Amino acid sequence: MTNPYAGEVSLVINGERRVLKLTLGALAELEDALGATSLVALVERFEAGSFSARDVMALIMAGLHGAGHATVADDLLRADIEGGAVAAARAAARLLALAFALPEAAA
Repeated sequence: MTNPYAGEVSLVINGERRVLKLTLGALAELEDALGATSLVALVERFEAGSFSARDVMALIMAGLHGAGHATVADDLLRADIEGGAVAAARAAARLLALAFALPEAAA
């Protein structure tokens, strides 16, 4: 079970429900993976609907790592995500939104 107040999102990967969470360390990993100096541009891309598959994968990977999963990029690239690209993009957008939401907005 996920806790949106803790910034958690769930996604079914290879038939297993996984919890994803963007901790401070995961956000730093995300910046590094995307070669960004801040996350503002990424947030703006998601708000405008102009994000890339790379953005989605980087967010999911960072969320997995933030939740304690030791997933490597090659495994995620080959993974079956229930709901496909749409579900992955929704989970990534939700992760990003919850990472910067006030607690009362998380529900």
